[in-house]
Amino acid sequence: MATNFDFLKKTDKNLYEIISEAEKLYRDEYFDQCMGQTRKFAENVCKKVLGKKRTTENTFDQMLATLKDNSQGSEQEKEFIADLYFLKKYGNQSVHSSSVKKDGINALECLQRSFEVAINYSVYNQKGDKNNLNLHYDIQLLATGKKDKTLAQRYEHAKSKQNNSKTKTTTKTKKTTKKQISTIKSCPQEKTIPYFWIIVGIFAIISLAVIIFLFV
Repeated sequence: MATNFDFLKKTDKNLYEIISEAEKLYRDEYFDQCMGQTRKFAENVCKKVLGKKRTTENTFDQMLATLKDNSQGSEQEKEFIADLYFLKKYGNQSVHSSSVKKDGINALECLQRSFEVAINYSVYNQKGDKNNLNLHYDIQLLATGKKDKTLAQRYEHAKSKQNNSKTKTTTKTKKTTKKQISTIKSCPQEKTIPYFWIIVGIFAIISLAVIIFLFV
């Protein structure tokens, strides 16, 4: 089944399996467990990004603090760290909650933040494909596990549909025109006497009348 994180397979298969499990949990409406899984994903990403810079840090909070201290202050780093803090916060809430909240909205936000973290990690930390920066989180894919048609495929489908519609209209027009021509041909034309022969007839009658008058 396809996921929004398929691009992560080539970068880090373990991280991919962690976060793809979060999408499955969301699809089955286990929202608290989904948020807990995104927290696990974020903590593992943080650990991998720190790498050798990690020394005595054992907790997620400690690792985040070290990551923040080593940041160069770029917008990309700020967003990355902010997303990790967000995932830690809601992951902790879901794990320590005394009741099941069924919080689908925050669970979806966690998945979307995880998506941004995954892109950031794959491109800037692992030097992955920069085209990943153009990816967008697909909620339909999350719900169905099936990829939507690409823009090119949608264009070709629309074009094909339009061409079929034009073909049907043209065929219908040709049939109508042919029917009209056939109707015109089948109508009998009224027979009319040419004016020339009418005039000839009148003069013939007048001449006959004059001849009769002379003899009489």
